[in-house]
Amino acid sequence: MSEGWIRTSVGGFYLDVAWEVAPGEVLVVYGSSGAGKTLMLRAIAGLLKVHKGYIEVGGTVVFDERHDYWLPAHMRNIGYVPQNYSLFPHLSVKKNISYGLFDLTPTQVDHRVDRLLKKFNLVDLKDQLPHHLSGGEQQRVALARALAPEPKLLLLDEPFSALDIQTRRHLRSELSNLLNFSNVPIILVTHDHDDALVLGDRILVIDSGRVIEQGDPLELLGRPSSLIFASLIGIENLYKGFVLSRSAYNGTMLCKTHDITLEVPIAEIAEGDIVNIGVRARDVLIATSYPYGLSARNLIPGEVISLEMDSNGIEVSIDVGVLVRSRVTQEAARDLHLGPGTKVWVIIKASSCFLVDGRAR
Repeated sequence: MSEGWIRTSVGGFYLDVAWEVAPGEVLVVYGSSGAGKTLMLRAIAGLLKVHKGYIEVGGTVVFDERHDYWLPAHMRNIGYVPQNYSLFPHLSVKKNISYGLFDLTPTQVDHRVDRLLKKFNLVDLKDQLPHHLSGGEQQRVALARALAPEPKLLLLDEPFSALDIQTRRHLRSELSNLLNFSNVPIILVTHDHDDALVLGDRILVIDSGRVIEQGDPLELLGRPSSLIFASLIGIENLYKGFVLSRSAYNGTMLCKTHDITLEVPIAEIAEGDIVNIGVRARDVLIATSYPYGLSARNLIPGEVISLEMDSNGIEVSIDVGVLVRSRVTQEAARDLHLGPGTKVWVIIKASSCFLVDGRAR
């Protein structure tokens, strides 16, 4: 187990975080740029001296301010892969991986490096210099080098930040498989939704240097419980309103927001209470005529304002008295003849709505 807590300030920025990560587990530290994620990794690695805290790595205490104890970075047995990988440009792939294995005999070094070259599919590249490698190949070398000393903890700082979308997808899956190769606990920093979902066993969300959420990645990213986190991960539809009525029989309640009423899952709150309601664009359906025979509880007429294409399809903005965003495929947009001015019906299941800063059940 590796765990700890830190309280420190750097140039006016205050960092106050706590964490724990078990062997074989990937803890994703999620947050926007400037949230304090890299500072947290640098403090754990011993590259940043902190004012208060306690850090334990694999059962060994490496920092304890109560006893004025601080172990320098080179003695912490932590693998660290920074954003730019920091490979030695004048050393071959094999020599990059073997660098730092000073306590092993030449035979032991060869055996360990050869094993990593095979595992990371780098055998044919072992004599290449880093500038001859692709971004994905450099990443694999950096990971192999970090794992070569058999660290008690592996820190990964935005491992895909410099890669294009297609390469990111491929390497995310590849990294997931490679991480199974080692039982070392891993802390992975990212601001990417897919990184957290694919790679994380647990997620720690940081904003302005403080932990605001933690738990299961699928649950937190699917239905964030704080307004800050919902905005951070890009929940497209967020509405402030109040509770009109509650129905224990249906397990729902009616909430008024702007000029519309939404039926949402019931929560332990009273009529008249203020609520924040979130709905993902992918959960908003569109029909060009009134949809009969549906179980969905929210059917709202509106008019298309705009369509915007991106890598995930088309985001349709609809005026229903408040702006609603829906995400559809290009084929669906074409078949429905969607365009500015198209009259539509917005369809939202009550179960697709969730309360933010509320206690929905």
